Amino acid sequence: MAGKPKIYLLDVTNRDGVQTSRICLSKLQKTMINWYLDQMGIFQSEFGFPLTRHETNYLNANLELVKLKAFSGIRLSGWLRATKEDVKAAFKLVPHLKYLNLSISTSDQMIIHKFKGKLDHQSVIKEMGEAVKEAINLKAESVGVNAEDASRTDIDYLIEFAVKAKEAGADRIRYCDTLGTDTPFSIYDRIKLLAQAVKLPIEVHCHNDLGMVVANSIAGARAASDAGVDSYINTCVNGMGERAGNADLVSVILAIKFGQGMQNYHLDEKVDLKMAWKICKYASYAFGVPIPINQPGVGANAFAHESGIHADGALKDRRNYELYDYEELGRGEPEIVETGRKITAGEYSGIKGFRNVYEKLEVAFKDDKEATRILELVRYANVHNQKPLVDDELSFIAKYPDIAHKIFTMTP
Repeated sequence: MAGKPKIYLLDVTNRDGVQTSRICLSKLQKTMINWYLDQMGIFQSEFGFPLTRHETNYLNANLELVKLKAFSGIRLSGWLRATKEDVKAAFKLVPHLKYLNLSISTSDQMIIHKFKGKLDHQSVIKEMGEAVKEAINLKAESVGVNAEDASRTDIDYLIEFAVKAKEAGADRIRYCDTLGTDTPFSIYDRIKLLAQAVKLPIEVHCHNDLGMVVANSIAGARAASDAGVDSYINTCVNGMGERAGNADLVSVILAIKFGQGMQNYHLDEKVDLKMAWKICKYASYAFGVPIPINQPGVGANAFAHESGIHADGALKDRRNYELYDYEELGRGEPEIVETGRKITAGEYSGIKGFRNVYEKLEVAFKDDKEATRILELVRYANVHNQKPLVDDELSFIAKYPDIAHKIFTMTP
């Protein structure tokens, strides 16, 4: 491999994040997450489920945005079970998919107690290999293979599984700490052994059941780098995800950039931390989940000082009590809150108020016909989101009305 190994970010907010129980995102909100991730320089967004029918129009519409070069470089990847049949069906529904992750369980616990005799260790490998080959046959450009419950999988079998995935044509292996059972020590040792044996880039997919998700993600990425391969840390904005959540996107970036002993490990240079404040605020609003007051970098108290010694020290030199600057996360700009008359665009808006809203966004329409069309889409978007639209959503609809129409359309 030329050069030093890099640490890339593969965000799974639109897949694992939306699996968080009791919350959801609309298809427009998922599109905006992809939009912000792209602006942030994130390598890849796992943007959804190609076999889930209510996702079909959203997935195809976002791939159309790629074709239109509306995104500046982010890869959009689908998540599938590692079966040949699922791969075939996915390409029928979403024919322009280029990037896939194929997932199958590998631990004794799941092979015995989840598959219940339907698959054994060798048939798991066989099914995975057939799925990878089918994806490549259907012109997938990149196929990652997910070892679900890798952290509880016998290491020799995990290596055998990964070697067979490589032989079938996979170009990455996703090490899934599905239950969050790893520690930084165990995941480092296991991923280093895996990477040395397979010599493929390793995705590090961790959960926060024991409160160590960011530490485990960093340790896993270090292990891959130390073994001479690239790593892809799976993240979610604001740490959303199944049960206790996945690795928080911003916390992972901060740990790589400012953590002790991380100076010789190389984060993808395209990552722009200044988008942190914007994407975290938006995800909080979209999910309806407040950002914890003590969230690293973006919490209300992340740069707050009250006790005498700390306040005095921070005023003398911010480096006394602040590891990094709030400006680096896009914070510090004043936010204007309207306290007088406010005209909004909602599901029952009329043309006059609608035009007033867009004039403030400096968006002009060529004629009444175009304005009426965008108004109708904005009405649908408010029903779709079930909450007022933010300015970027309004701007997106005006710029890409045909795409917005597809995103809002679901046919049971």
